[in-house]
Amino acid sequence: MPCKVGMVSLGCAKNMVNSEQMLYKLNEAGFDISGSVESADVIIINTCGFIESAKSEAIENILEFAELKKAGKLSKIVVAGCLSERYREEILRELPEVDGILGCGSFDEISEVVKEVLKGKTASRFGDIDAPVSETERIVTSGPGWAYLRIAEGCDNRCSYCVIPKLRGKYRSRPMENVLREAESLAAMGVKELIVIAQDITRYGTDLYGERKLSELIRRLCLIDGIRWIRLHYLYPDEIDDELIDVIASEERVVKYLDIPIQHINDRILKLMNRRGSGGEIRSLFKKLRGRIPGLVLRTSIITGLPGEGETEFEELSEFLRDAKIERAGIFAYSPEEGTPAAEMPDRPESETAEHRAELLVNLQSAIIDGFNDSRMGREEELLVEGFDPETGLMYGRSYADSPEVDGKVYFEGEAEEGQFVRVIIKDVIDGDLFGEVLE
Repeated sequence: MPCKVGMVSLGCAKNMVNSEQMLYKLNEAGFDISGSVESADVIIINTCGFIESAKSEAIENILEFAELKKAGKLSKIVVAGCLSERYREEILRELPEVDGILGCGSFDEISEVVKEVLKGKTASRFGDIDAPVSETERIVTSGPGWAYLRIAEGCDNRCSYCVIPKLRGKYRSRPMENVLREAESLAAMGVKELIVIAQDITRYGTDLYGERKLSELIRRLCLIDGIRWIRLHYLYPDEIDDELIDVIASEERVVKYLDIPIQHINDRILKLMNRRGSGGEIRSLFKKLRGRIPGLVLRTSIITGLPGEGETEFEELSEFLRDAKIERAGIFAYSPEEGTPAAEMPDRPESETAEHRAELLVNLQSAIIDGFNDSRMGREEELLVEGFDPETGLMYGRSYADSPEVDGKVYFEGEAEEGQFVRVIIKDVIDGDLFGEVLE
């Protein structure tokens, strides 16, 4: 009877793609992929190690499975991903229940690691994090109807608060023909929405071709039969040029939703963050985007409490959010990470202050979201249907304004098929999520 292997994927979308590639490798090697972690003989925990909360979540998961192992309900534990890359020796030393680890340069070696731990060995793999991006196939676990399309790996931006370049390596674009081939394969599987991801998609192609190639890639993705929506995640503000804006505005398949992390708006804090560009340039960019892309929904990320942020800088940030009315925002209190320049900077606000500021912005943002939802009442919208909610007895899906796993849902009455599109008229808001009725 084949060994059953289960997967827990934590953290970002890029990590999920790595998990899907590992599942493919394991299946190819003859392992039985378990859809339920409770029935698995071996569990793989693909971890995030970006900030303190992510590290805590990963460790909690490891400890929970360690208890199952002690109870005889699980045979082996393998830890993969960013936490392994960051704490190679510490994991095996401080968590003896872990049987094997592999870093961000060794996802393709997962089958060998599992085979070793099943023989009673302690397995460890740490390959080159700057190697070309793996082109291993995937067992797609997202959907229905959507999938991530990773176009690059690593990051060269070197933000002062961020440890990702040390975990994921330098920026490496995938060859365009490989990206397009994968997109065509996903479309053939029934995927209707491609979510284009990388740490920074705007830099795509600069390392391989000597120039930005995102605009060309988008145009070619828009030609693939079966793809209805193309969603763009993580665009660096100062890399967005007029050509890219024109492509986004003119291509019907590109949803008018852009994820542009800015982190702050104050010039001095942006410099301390080692972010390129100024607050004035961000304001001008957002104004230009709003003017040239009707109906645009913006998502961003904000950090409060970076060393050097005082009340004046925080108030400027608050005022910006009130004025810009960004529809979607992830707001985080600063987490000092060892090995980053920001962790050594003086004048860091107290953790309680950073968290309080984040809470204030969350409350401010809630009012903006409420206003945006109110503006959609009575509007006809197209949804990608995702499933049925037994608690409400309603089907639900996402509009162009909603990215999976980070934004809300639209619940609706009427018949619809998962993974397909349906048109609804928005009628109400229920606990922050929209409610509508299917149009005949």
